[in-house]
Amino acid sequence: MLAGRRAAVIALAIGVITAGAGAVGLTLTRHPVATRWDTVAALPAPTPPAPTPPALTLPAPTGPIVPVRRSPATEVARPVTLTIPSIGVQAPLVTLGLTASGALQVPSSTAVAGWYTGSPRPGAVGSAVIAGHIDSRAGPGVFFRLSQLRPNDRVYVRRADGTLAEFRVTAVQTYAKDHFLTLAVYGPAPDPELRLITCGGTFDPGTRAYLSNVVVYAVGTGAQG
Repeated sequence: MLAGRRAAVIALAIGVITAGAGAVGLTLTRHPVATRWDTVAALPAPTPPAPTPPALTLPAPTGPIVPVRRSPATEVARPVTLTIPSIGVQAPLVTLGLTASGALQVPSSTAVAGWYTGSPRPGAVGSAVIAGHIDSRAGPGVFFRLSQLRPNDRVYVRRADGTLAEFRVTAVQTYAKDHFLTLAVYGPAPDPELRLITCGGTFDPGTRAYLSNVVVYAVGTGAQG
């Protein structure tokens, strides 16, 4: 079911804002030939207050780390917070769905990240997708340092039942938005995996948008059959 829902997703892009610009965010578009990440659309929400730049590092969160599940029939609790100690991220997770026009809803604040409900819950089998802003005209966003992650860094998602899902970073890639590898990001995964997505690369002042997307790939630790 998840694979079918993921196949229906044609494109997804996270945006940013710059001086004098309104917030921009993730957009889903439909293309008759191939899928790709496309131009972002303006958010109607007002510009949020300037976030506090994240600390350089944070301690790992405490609590029971539950081994991730390989069975697609195993339900896990919804995600509520995201912690990435090595880049100082500790943020609430909001839920992101689709608008009536087919666009992905985006966090209204650059200080939070969002879990796309069309993807698996973090810790369930498949590729869970979490997106966040890189910055705004007010300052750094929650994923300002996302591109600084390195293989073997840890990512933690706390769930509503108090448990933690732990993930290990395997790769950090930057894709031009017109050459985004949709299948690699949204394609089927045999185990619980995580994708963290934001904007990056060169900023185009003409379109007031970054030309690329940064994607962090991570796999669940302690997977069990």
